[in-house]
Amino acid sequence: ARTQQSQYFICGLSLQKTPLFDFHRGQGGKMVEFAGWSMPVQYKDSHIASHMHTREHCSIFDVSHMLQTNIHGKDGVKFMESLVVADIAELKDNQGTLTLFTNEKGGIIDDLIVTKTDQGYLYVVSNAGCADKDSVHMKARLAEFKYAGSDVDLEFLDCALIAVQGPTMSQVLQAGLKEDLSKLTFMTSALATVFGVPDCRLTRCGYTGEDGVEISVPESRVVELTEKLLTNSEVKLAGLGARDSLRLEAGLCLYGNDIDETTTPVEATLVWTIGKRRRQAKDFPGADIIIPQIKAKTARKRVGLVSTGPPVRQHTPILSPDGKVIGEVTSGCPSPCLKKNIAMGYVDAAFAKNGTAIQVEVRKKAVPATVSKMPFVPTKYYTG
Repeated sequence: ARTQQSQYFICGLSLQKTPLFDFHRGQGGKMVEFAGWSMPVQYKDSHIASHMHTREHCSIFDVSHMLQTNIHGKDGVKFMESLVVADIAELKDNQGTLTLFTNEKGGIIDDLIVTKTDQGYLYVVSNAGCADKDSVHMKARLAEFKYAGSDVDLEFLDCALIAVQGPTMSQVLQAGLKEDLSKLTFMTSALATVFGVPDCRLTRCGYTGEDGVEISVPESRVVELTEKLLTNSEVKLAGLGARDSLRLEAGLCLYGNDIDETTTPVEATLVWTIGKRRRQAKDFPGADIIIPQIKAKTARKRVGLVSTGPPVRQHTPILSPDGKVIGEVTSGCPSPCLKKNIAMGYVDAAFAKNGTAIQVEVRKKAVPATVSKMPFVPTKYYTG
């Protein structure tokens, strides 16, 4: 069991707390319910100030609500490939990839990052809102593998997880590392002592589009590490509000909004997550539905949208130029960087080309919008 799952009540809801819960409240964090957890939506700074600080400096996000799992045993790769679309076998030591759990109908059960460590196990980070179903899904497949005599085991981690994101992350973090951070490139991982805290796993990734790391840290030391990072004037705490607008500017999907079990990787424009060998072998869940979609056109497609005027939010209808409903917005907000409204959603394939003029229906009025390429704001991942 994850020991951080102590309870907290908001408006009668029993919520789980991360190991930083008391720290957030002490720092002025405004706590809200998110995926069954009590999480800070913002601190003393406004959402926009926090967003811009991340783009220009460095912010810490508490992501301890995410499910962290180690997969042990010589059949660990085979086990993982029975659940996801990625080519896990081809990963180099300490390299990770974004991948998808898919179901037999081709729908996306969750998106997750799988890292092949040089310690011989796979390190997996999946979404908080899917933690229960993901763990059940993995345990059910584990039982099948065990029954067949395979060597594989699951270990659900009791570790905190913080994301340190922004252009000055590397100089902030390097001060607390013996290792040369420039050797850790995007989607690679290493074990390290960070500002005197041993047994941390650093993974160079994140959800903001900026250079950043996620640090898996022993629960008992996460407050200490966070406080040490905050002694640098470059660093501030950031909450869910900034996290959501940052990830949307970066064109990244939020599970439950932009992708779900009714969406295929092809509709979601996530074909790149499917390994070449896996496509040829057609050996992942839902392959019989997903592979033909890659060659044929799907009826709908995930696109980016840009508009001016009133903000566009989730469930806003998307209209053709002559006013017919052709889709729906799945995520939307005003972009603090671009000073215009951005959104993503699904439209009929005929309207999916970048530059296509369409409309969005906001407060019963049709507002002009344009299909836009994503990311809306260029990503700055560190590739060496």
